[in-house]
Amino acid sequence: MFRRALLASFLVLAASGAHAQAPTPAQMHEQAIVLDTHFDTPANFSARGWSIMDRHDYAVDGTQVDYPRMVEGGVDGGVFVVFTPQRGRDVVADMWSRDHALLRTVEILEMTARHHEHFVLVTTADEARAAVAEGRKFVFISLENGAPLAGDLSLMQTFYRLGVRMMGPVHFANNDLADSSTDPAGPEWGGLSEKGRAFVRHANDLGIVIDPSHASDAALDQMLELSRAPLVLSHSGVKAVYDHPRNIPDDLLRKLADKGGVIQVNAFSGYMVETPRIPERNAALVALTEKYGPQRDVKPEQREAYLAERAAIEAKHPLPRANMDDLMQHILHVVETVGIDHVGLSGDFDGGGGIEGLEDVTTFPALTERLVAAGFTQSDLDKFWGGNVLRVMEQVQAAAAR
Repeated sequence: MFRRALLASFLVLAASGAHAQAPTPAQMHEQAIVLDTHFDTPANFSARGWSIMDRHDYAVDGTQVDYPRMVEGGVDGGVFVVFTPQRGRDVVADMWSRDHALLRTVEILEMTARHHEHFVLVTTADEARAAVAEGRKFVFISLENGAPLAGDLSLMQTFYRLGVRMMGPVHFANNDLADSSTDPAGPEWGGLSEKGRAFVRHANDLGIVIDPSHASDAALDQMLELSRAPLVLSHSGVKAVYDHPRNIPDDLLRKLADKGGVIQVNAFSGYMVETPRIPERNAALVALTEKYGPQRDVKPEQREAYLAERAAIEAKHPLPRANMDDLMQHILHVVETVGIDHVGLSGDFDGGGGIEGLEDVTTFPALTERLVAAGFTQSDLDKFWGGNVLRVMEQVQAAAAR
């Protein structure tokens, strides 16, 4: 609190002086509450020898978020994700998904308890602001993929009681709640299933932010129609800049904004620039997965070997990577289309995100420099970096209270 109050006083005094000095981008970044709405970092919590309190290096272990790097990047907190892969849709798969998500949620709770001097679990915007004033990093929890809930939607209340305040109904493949934007088989429900519609109602009643990031356009449209509260696309891009199924078309972007919602632009290269198909690369990656399993599930003792072999494949068969110019195109398009009140950022870090110039959370100040150079003010940055999402969270919870 003292740090921010002092900086605010300095800015007021400086502005009133005859020879006022404009605040630097670094000072403007420090003044904003900076949050990322999609940290896949909890997938690292169970890795042997890995601690969020240690400073890691993306080039060494492939991770992008930890406490020292959050401090360096001026990051005040974020939404930590409970990701559950889709492993079938029968009773056994439902139970596995439920248990997986419960365990990952507990790991997040354990992390915040173990490092309570530095992190705090929050469930409201006011709690997040209070954490910043105390000098601690705030942690919201999100459920990515509705598979853990598919067998029993009453589990939404269970996860709510554990602290979850954001949920996405679907991921890469269709499930019992909704169609995915990327299922090779195409749509199954024409948007939401009946259970998916019930998911929207329950989320509204509980005060849970709905995150349709991976949903099909039809499912997103239906969620916008059904929901009594704004929605947040926690990590998505815009189709007008790059036509990818994961990105949102302008008509739905306008509907999202009209509802009061926010799109957190996703710094994920594959959703931002054309990615050519290289058969040799794909074959090598398939073989790597067969050897070690999916990256998220690689055993701790095999992680170093996996990363070394993955790096060798990347070096032999490199793909074009998006950069800060590509990211700015998405951000500026959203602002030009629906305004600064409806845009923010997610690096999709520790989940495949990261582009040239925005490799981990330490590089967030560099994006602020780009935004300031593009003419954005302190008020704009306050909204972009966290204010818009915190506002939506307040609106969602107020709608539930009504």
